[in-house]
Amino acid sequence: MSDFPHPFPTPPQPPRGMARAGLLLAALAVALAGWGIAHRILAQTALRKEATAAQLIVAVTRPSPPARNEELILPGNVRAWYDAPIYARTSGYLKRWFVDLGAHVKAGQILAEIDTPEVDQQLRQAQADLATAQANERLAQITAERYRALLATDSVSKQDADNALGDAAAKRALLASAQANVARLRELERFKRIVAPFDGVVTARNVDLGDLIDAGSGTARELFHLADTHRLRIYVEVPQAQVPQLRPGMEAELHFTEHPDKTYPAELVNMASAIDPATRTMQVELQTDNPNGELLPGAYAEVHFRLAPVPGSLRLSANTLLFRPQGMQVATVGRDDRVRLKTLTLGRDFGNTVEVLAGLAPDDRVIVNPPDAIAEGERVTVVETPASPQPRT
Repeated sequence: MSDFPHPFPTPPQPPRGMARAGLLLAALAVALAGWGIAHRILAQTALRKEATAAQLIVAVTRPSPPARNEELILPGNVRAWYDAPIYARTSGYLKRWFVDLGAHVKAGQILAEIDTPEVDQQLRQAQADLATAQANERLAQITAERYRALLATDSVSKQDADNALGDAAAKRALLASAQANVARLRELERFKRIVAPFDGVVTARNVDLGDLIDAGSGTARELFHLADTHRLRIYVEVPQAQVPQLRPGMEAELHFTEHPDKTYPAELVNMASAIDPATRTMQVELQTDNPNGELLPGAYAEVHFRLAPVPGSLRLSANTLLFRPQGMQVATVGRDDRVRLKTLTLGRDFGNTVEVLAGLAPDDRVIVNPPDAIAEGERVTVVETPASPQPRT
């Protein structure tokens, strides 16, 4: 062997125990990494399951087409064909009355008679004043004729003749005034008899024998109330949205609680042609015959109109609506089961259902009773329900 060292000495070999420890550490690291990855996958799967379990479950319905003839029911006020309070036109005391509550009377029939001693005396005084005025007028006329004849022969001055003619004219005016006063008092005498202005029924008698009667209708007492019920007027306040569907001549039905098994036809006759800004309604008048007197003025009636639907409109359950700052909205569900909010234009309100004029398609799936917090794009689980109910026809 050479005495010189080897140019590349061999490194010392590690002990066998350290190599095994390294391998064990590497295997442990691999195992830990695999366990972490598996744990993360399991956690994501569990989170996805929890999210799926927490997803909102909703019931949906679809809008339905309108009925061919829809019924609009509105309250109506029944009024008599003619309705008049009867007041006195002369003052005095009630001498007698001839008709009582519920009596049927004819036009011109005497209802009561008033004793008017003061008016009687005023008439006598006026007649005496009239006689005086007639005598003065005749004398002034004769004097004027004489002065006119004398003026033709220059026997009197023109001034004297003019005075005589002027006095005659003044006396004629006083005579006309006296005649008018007598005519006025005679008319008041005629008003001593209270007569019916039209055929009808007495619906109130508010006086009795000996009552003091004051003339006029301001603070004076109403003596009688008379109503003509052979034909009735029914006044209805129609909401603004339904006004375009009404027209004069259309038929309606009247329902009364006191006649539950009967209906009465009525005809729409007049429309106010103006919307009341306080109620956003328009008053319309219907008329119906009442030959047997079954229907009573002042009664409440249910007025049933048959209306044609608005073309292109839909019916939707009222429990699908959302009241939002953007307006009336509904929450619909798209094909991807995500929420889509739609703003609607509504028409009539039928109670359980509403009329949708725009903003909704016939095949839209609309969420029933949507929560207030429902948001655009939210994923939901869908349960189908029947279509929106039709309004009563």
